[in-house]
Amino acid sequence: MDTHDQYGTTRSTEGLTSCPRVRRGWSRSSPRPFRGAALRLLAVAGAGALTLTVGQMTPLGPAPQQAEAKDDKQVLTVAVAQSVDSLSPFLAARLVSTSIHRLMYEYLTNYDPKDNHAIPGLATKWEPSADKLTWTYTIRDNSKWSDGKQATAEDAAWTFNTMMTDEGAATANGSFVANFRTVTAPSPTKLVIELKKPQATMAALDVPIVPKHVWEKVDDFSEFTNDKKFPIVGNGPFVLTAYKADSYVRLEPNKSFWRGAPKFDELVFKYYKDGDAAVAALQKGEVSFVSGLTPAQAAALKTQQDVTVNDAPGRRFYALATNPGAQAKNGKKFGDGHESLKNQKVRQALFTAVDRRTVIDKVFQGHAVEGEGYIPPRFSPYFWKPADGQQIAYDPAEAARLLDEAGYKKNGDGKRVGKNGEPITYRVLCHATDPPDKAVGKYLQEWWGKLGIGVSLDCRDNVSDPWLAGEYDLAFDGWSVNPDPDFVLSIHTCAALPATPEDIGATDNFICDKKYDELYDQQLAEYDATKRAEIVKRMESRLYDTGYMNVMAYPNAVEAYRTDQIASITKMPEAAGNIYGQDGYWSWWSATPAAASESSDDSSQTGVIIGIVAGVVILAGLGAFFALRRRATAEDRE
Repeated sequence: MDTHDQYGTTRSTEGLTSCPRVRRGWSRSSPRPFRGAALRLLAVAGAGALTLTVGQMTPLGPAPQQAEAKDDKQVLTVAVAQSVDSLSPFLAARLVSTSIHRLMYEYLTNYDPKDNHAIPGLATKWEPSADKLTWTYTIRDNSKWSDGKQATAEDAAWTFNTMMTDEGAATANGSFVANFRTVTAPSPTKLVIELKKPQATMAALDVPIVPKHVWEKVDDFSEFTNDKKFPIVGNGPFVLTAYKADSYVRLEPNKSFWRGAPKFDELVFKYYKDGDAAVAALQKGEVSFVSGLTPAQAAALKTQQDVTVNDAPGRRFYALATNPGAQAKNGKKFGDGHESLKNQKVRQALFTAVDRRTVIDKVFQGHAVEGEGYIPPRFSPYFWKPADGQQIAYDPAEAARLLDEAGYKKNGDGKRVGKNGEPITYRVLCHATDPPDKAVGKYLQEWWGKLGIGVSLDCRDNVSDPWLAGEYDLAFDGWSVNPDPDFVLSIHTCAALPATPEDIGATDNFICDKKYDELYDQQLAEYDATKRAEIVKRMESRLYDTGYMNVMAYPNAVEAYRTDQIASITKMPEAAGNIYGQDGYWSWWSATPAAASESSDDSSQTGVIIGIVAGVVILAGLGAFFALRRRATAEDRE
């Protein structure tokens, strides 16, 4: 799945993401507060990116108060800007959380680090029937759970069936199983999934498979956060051994992992609310890796000894989204979004008055590509650009004309007024920890101010509460996109809306457009890759024309690591890709320790903390739970 970003929390999950939202048993006919919920649920997360909450299967001892590396261990410490929303793979939506789950649990398939094509994971092969309504997966016989028990097809069948029948278990990934008719395990190595109708994502089911013998004891999947009893049983390359909310996550190598054990003795994810503090920790050698760098931070680190900066095309988009009117599937309206934003001409006028080139040059200082379509250019089969005459170019005069045409004219004071005669001032939700949000927000005040429209920036550490309640006018939005884009497409369907105003849905911004929905169903059922890509592009065109979202940029993945701690590490794609937030476990699993390094500050270093993979995710202190929505500004949803 995709996820909301890292530095600059996701709105929800992202927050997104995943705050993102917490989806609860969503199906095509009934909204699933799944990720969307989680996404939006940043609030729910209290755990957003790295925080967990509620529930537990059995009483567990408290997590360690701090994550310290022993002097004889090689520890890879990764600084992260999100806190965990949940350690339960049934609830998590934030990028940091889903990235950790990829280290803990196998999925049926994985993505090749070279070119993102589907490769074996827990399943060694998969075959469809002639009508493509029945899929048979061969489950490998050399994967064991970390408690020594064999991982089998029964574990996969139980995982999917639980998501199909339990609303809480469908929170994060319910969309993947909404079209499943039955799931059975005829033998330990054979998994059979029967579909209601064709589904093109069967080789890209981004769902962690959990051990049945552990999880069948859980009473309430909507409450169980999997953060009390350690080590947590899994079959991925790492075993999670310790966790402290808003502080850290610690992992250790799974010595019996079928692909081979990781090379670091521990992997720690340490949470930093402040990006400058994370960079300072990298400079001191207190952490091995930092992502989500600002242009100034990246420039400073390029001159730092023993530090390598990776600046690569990213997998996320950075957008400004409108609230077209919050609504539930039962038809009830809620929230207090400005009535003018229901008008397509108004939305188009606002985005016509956004200078995307300035955003790239001044805000991202060249570390991004100018945005247009919904899916980043990194995913070339699905990358779309508006046709000549369709493109919304920066044109303040045209923006003013559209507003006049829509009936929102200026009063004697030069202010645009709404239907109620009051001057229009839009509330723009922004992430307090995300520098681009604040910078772009100031430009909006300038650009839209010239149109006679006021802008009030509402910057918060946790944007999930107003987002879920529909109490905003516009918001900074962003999602990390997977090689298969189905998830980020699904969050704009009518089916993703909450069932009632009191529920949490998977929706990103309460969009419900019949034409878009028709195209969504078509792409999901299309097995021909070329034909499906063309349908997806039509969806992007529709989303662009409706003016619900203005994709301003595709930010680069700008990150850095210490070469005196990490000798080598796999990027994705390998040629020129990112290290953090991959669609797989390749970076942390492949990381090779450098020769024993000396701390640059012996008085402050308790051991070699090498960054991300080994086993700990330290969410260093400050902060409260962010929300489930992986949506933020860095790369939330996976």
